[in-house]
Amino acid sequence: MTYVEYRDCIRQALARHPEGLTWRELKASLKLPYRQPCPAWTKQLERDISLDRSVRRGNALIWRLG
Repeated sequence: MTYVEYRDCIRQALARHPEGLTWRELKASLKLPYRQPCPAWTKQLERDISLDRSVRRGNALIWRLG
């Protein structure tokens, strides 16, 4: 999976869930092949799609579009 494919999948999923999703929820619903998010790609998502991960649910960060 390329970064662009990853970015588009994440953006579409978060657009459908404006309340946000945890990484675990994203990974399961999108069947992502990654154990954890790539830090470099996550930083790029913050710039490209205004990814916001400032809210927590328990110990998990909530991924939302800014």
